Amino acid sequence: MTVATEYELLRGSAGLVDRPERGKLLLTGAEAAEFLQGQLTNDIESLAPGTGCYAALLTHKGKLLADMRVLRGEDWILIDSEAAAMPAVAKNVRMYSIGRDVQARDVSTERAILSLIGPTSRDALDVAPPDAEHSFVEGEHGLYVTTDLGVDVICDAADADGVRAALGIDEVSPDAAELLRVESGRPRLGVDMDGDTIPQEAGLNERAVSFTKGCYVGQETVARLHYKGKPNRHLRGLRLSAPASHGDPIVLGDREVGRIGSVADSPRLGPIALAIVRREASPGDTVLVGEGRAAAELAELPFTAG
Repeated sequence: MTVATEYELLRGSAGLVDRPERGKLLLTGAEAAEFLQGQLTNDIESLAPGTGCYAALLTHKGKLLADMRVLRGEDWILIDSEAAAMPAVAKNVRMYSIGRDVQARDVSTERAILSLIGPTSRDALDVAPPDAEHSFVEGEHGLYVTTDLGVDVICDAADADGVRAALGIDEVSPDAAELLRVESGRPRLGVDMDGDTIPQEAGLNERAVSFTKGCYVGQETVARLHYKGKPNRHLRGLRLSAPASHGDPIVLGDREVGRIGSVADSPRLGPIALAIVRREASPGDTVLVGEGRAAAELAELPFTAG
C-alpha cells in the first residue's frame, strides 16, 4: 500500500503500527509512585491502578530531558518513552532512588507495543479499555491502552508475531501514523522539541503538567512561566506552499523565528509541518521557509481542513 492508501485506512477503519522505537522501564517497590511524584511533571500518586498519564522529566532549569507515558498497575509502574530518552530516565531512577524501595528494570526488548489506529481499532479486541486516554485493561493479548488515535497493545515481544496474526488488522507504515500525529499537532521529542524546550513552549502543559501536586524537578521555572510570564516561543502548525525539510529556517520579516520540526504531506490538508516559533510569529502570519523562501501560513493546532 502507498502511504496515502494507508492514511485512508487509518482514518476509515484501522491499521496496526509496530513501535520498536519506544524504550520501556518497569518500576516496582512500595515507594515507586512516591519517588516519581518528585521527579516528573504530572501527578503520579493520584493514578489509580488501570490508569496512566503523560508526563515529562525536566532539568532543574525546567527544560526537557524526556517525555513519557506512565501506566500504573496494582504493584508496578510501566514507563515508555522515545528510545533515545530512556537512558536519561533510567539514569534518573538509578541515581535518585538510592535508599528507597524502588526497583527498575529495562524491559525495552522484552515488551512490544503494537498501535491499533483508527475508528474501528477496538473491534479487534476481546475486551475494550476505558475511553479515557492512558486507561488500560488486561486482555487476551496483553495490556490494552487507550490512546488519542486508538488502542496500544503491549505484549511480550516473543508473542508479538502471534498477536499480530490474532488481531487480524492490516499493518501500515510508521509514516502513515506520523501523518496523523502531525495533523493532530502533537510534538515529538528529538524532532519538534529538544533539550532547550520548556514544556509550555511545546504546548505540553495541559497534558503533561500538574499545577496542584507537590514539588518536582524543574517546577519553579514551569510554574513561574505559567502564572506570571509569557513563553518566548509557541508550538505552531505551518501550511506549506512547497515541500520543506526538518531543520529548515522559518523567517518572519527579516528575522529567523524558528526551525521546521515534523513535516508531512497530508492527503487531506496538503503539505504541513510543526515548529516551535518565537511568540511574535502568530497564527495567520505568513512566513518564509527554507533557502528558497517558500511562503507558509502559521496555523493553530490541531490542523483543521479548509
